Amino acid sequence: MAAAPVWSVDPRTGKQREQVAVEATAQEVDAAVRAAYDARASLADRTVRAAFLRAAADKLQGAKDQLVEAADAETALGPVRLTGELARTCYQLRAFADIVDEGEFLGVVINHPDDTATPPIPDLRRYKVPLGVVAVYSASNFPFAFSVAGGDTASALAAGNPVVVKAHPDHPALSELVAAVLRSAAAEHGIPAGVVGLVHGFEAGIELIKHPLIAAAGFTGSIKGGRALFDAAAARPVPIPFHGELGSLNPVVITEAAAAERADAIGAGLAGSMTLGVGQFCVKPGLVLVPSGAAGDGLVKSLTDAVSDTDSGVLLDHRMRDNFIAGVAERAELPDVETPVTPGAGGEHTVSAGFLTVAAEKLAAEGAYDLLLEECFGPVTVVARYEDDDQARAVLSRLPGNLTATVHLSTEEAAGEGRGAEILAELTPLAGRVLVNGWPTGVAVAASQHHGGPYPATTSTSTSVGGTAIERWLRPVAYQNAPEALLPPELKDDNPLGLPRRFNNNLER
Repeated sequence: MAAAPVWSVDPRTGKQREQVAVEATAQEVDAAVRAAYDARASLADRTVRAAFLRAAADKLQGAKDQLVEAADAETALGPVRLTGELARTCYQLRAFADIVDEGEFLGVVINHPDDTATPPIPDLRRYKVPLGVVAVYSASNFPFAFSVAGGDTASALAAGNPVVVKAHPDHPALSELVAAVLRSAAAEHGIPAGVVGLVHGFEAGIELIKHPLIAAAGFTGSIKGGRALFDAAAARPVPIPFHGELGSLNPVVITEAAAAERADAIGAGLAGSMTLGVGQFCVKPGLVLVPSGAAGDGLVKSLTDAVSDTDSGVLLDHRMRDNFIAGVAERAELPDVETPVTPGAGGEHTVSAGFLTVAAEKLAAEGAYDLLLEECFGPVTVVARYEDDDQARAVLSRLPGNLTATVHLSTEEAAGEGRGAEILAELTPLAGRVLVNGWPTGVAVAASQHHGGPYPATTSTSTSVGGTAIERWLRPVAYQNAPEALLPPELKDDNPLGLPRRFNNNLER
């Protein structure tokens, strides 16, 4: 493949700022993967691994001003948002360091022989080992948290896997800076620089997923791009796990009682959620079921007022801006679709927020209105007005998998009166995270978090946020009748590493 220049572009003007690198050739991708493969042994010691992750967090925080400036120049997301995202990224690295220290993620289980069992149990010892080199495909909309040092990289390194990151073209200069910080942290602990590889270019991304030494991949992006990589991962001579986050509508159901109780608050909250970050969040509410009648009318008025007061904003690049404007126009041209606040072009380089309304019955059956059930990236949502519970249920039954699903209930419904529990049960098959009386934008980094969902939200049942994200990059292995002297320290009877484990069916901490 030809090596083309990689430019940093200012989304506020659409102009090139500086040449950052060149697109990686197939030979350069091969070199990066092989360097990562050769660095595997350097991550074997969990103490070193945890120290590396903490050093990476400290160094990223120490370079905050330079990194935030570079990120804002390439994404226009603003220093406040980016400073918070960098802090989240550092917290996530430290949280994975704690998980590595604890060792519970190894899943150690030991059974001594038991001839009285049916069938008899031999000496069996099970734990989890790293998969190998992980390919990470950066996201556009989170230049820190889902990019070079983001959740996929942090969890893969925590599991003991080197990574090769395919940089996103919307923030190549930032990607180079962050990769350099990670390598500097690695060097402090005797870890080769190849433990974090970085390549640029579309073709490089294809070469990466095809490389025989790549053992797994993580992706955050579009359905089209993610599905192509997912299929390529499955079509390899040796298929590999592909953990992709592809797209999500994130439906919201507002009951009539909730709308009657607090229409103004719900309308204002929805406006804030759908326009946050200029609507460029993967958990932006894209479809909202609002009751017909006076209560719903009040909510729509509140939403109209709040969205009308929202300033125009800059999307991450002009291709996204063009797609947003075209997508909104195509949806608005459908018969009986109204635009109380018209979304679209703001200024020469900006977009304005807005929303569409349609009768829910239009969405209840397959047809031209299916377009309204597809994600439109940017500050827009679809408000579907439903006449009764059956109509709302019919729309929900047509939705694909989502990252989130939300219901707003009245005080009495939340206390167990009415259909609250029933609606929650209806939403559970649709999403990986179900919210009550809140908004999906904002994904806490916590042990109990799940950021994933049925396809096309994700291509696996795993999460990309929270401690259990580490499980994606591990595989179990069991040793049978292995002499104690040959066992890894994690599986020895005397537990020299002090690991949490299940020993002869008893949980030990």
